[in-house]
Amino acid sequence: MSWRNMRCVTGVLIAARARYDLIIGASPWPDIVLGNSSDTFADYLSVQSSLGAADEESTNVEEDLMPRGGSASRRTGVVVIGRNEGDRLKRCLETVCGEARRVVYVDSGSQDDSVAMSRAMGVSVVELDMTVPFTAARARNEGFQRLLAEQQNLDFVFFVDGDCEVVDGWMETAARFLDQHPDVAAVSGRRREKYPEKSLYNMLIDIEWDIQVGEAKFCGGDAVMRVGVLQQANGYRADLICGEESELCVRLRRAGWRIWRLGDEMTRHDAALLRFGQWWKRMVRGGYGFAQGAHLHGGPPERHFVIESRRIWVWGFFMPLLIIALALSFGWRELLLLVIYPMQVLRLFLLGQRSTRENWWRAVTLVLCKFPEMLGQIKFELDRLQRVQSRIIEYK
Repeated sequence: MSWRNMRCVTGVLIAARARYDLIIGASPWPDIVLGNSSDTFADYLSVQSSLGAADEESTNVEEDLMPRGGSASRRTGVVVIGRNEGDRLKRCLETVCGEARRVVYVDSGSQDDSVAMSRAMGVSVVELDMTVPFTAARARNEGFQRLLAEQQNLDFVFFVDGDCEVVDGWMETAARFLDQHPDVAAVSGRRREKYPEKSLYNMLIDIEWDIQVGEAKFCGGDAVMRVGVLQQANGYRADLICGEESELCVRLRRAGWRIWRLGDEMTRHDAALLRFGQWWKRMVRGGYGFAQGAHLHGGPPERHFVIESRRIWVWGFFMPLLIIALALSFGWRELLLLVIYPMQVLRLFLLGQRSTRENWWRAVTLVLCKFPEMLGQIKFELDRLQRVQSRIIEYK
């Protein structure tokens, strides 16, 4: 067993005395808000100040068992979620064990050896009850509950997907940034695709991860958050099958907090997206998420995912429907109007700022994706009308 894993094992043994009190609820509430008017970041800062003074009086029993990182890492816990990730999960855990104060892995019904492997590495494991509909939001909530039950006095929690490897030093960087910016609730960094050369779809995802740094509206699945703020927000909305991170960020910003994206390297993601069918299902899932977000927070001033949803309906439904109707009414020559789609591809290609190959495929798929996204929008509307809880749309 490596020295890093020995640290994780020892940390778990110390956690045997932990108390298991409920921190956040995982029930799918119809509408989740951020508590009462006192739940602002100003009140949170005053509470944290008093907690910090109490921490100074704590014992030093675990001092020699602290992670190798700096003092900021010692105040950070990690929640990893995954399902059948195999070696990807092992590499993920190897990059966080020894770097964080406590690591919790949440498994959602894996058929491989993910659970046994994680426990062998000294990681605390939560096995979700799969008789209850699974969502990544629910997994993160339950992992967060376990983390705080086993390790008190954490200031930050780093949520990371099990198919990612964490870049050395990221948690220290994120915690230091949050210390220096007390009005920021969540911070993320640069996520890169580990094998963009393996497939066209991996390359497209890597382009997708390359977004502008600075203040942002949302964070992704990998993000470092303030523990107290997440508690005030009642965690993620557990009934969302996708888009739970952006929905949480809407509520956080509404309460006065800020979201930030750094240019520092954060994670290496292994999408393993090798087939067209996988890409198609991922786009269906995206369309569902846009529709869900617009339904929840589409009103002013947020207008959450309203523009994205309208674009999907225009290009994926109304435009082809109009052209077909014209063709049926005035003759098949009207189908020449479909040239608007390659024209849109050309426009997007000319706006690209990457290599010719990347700009070309990005333009093609940005137009093509409107059709599977449209299917996702329709699926959401049908689920909403029938009042049913949709199951996650898996693409791996």
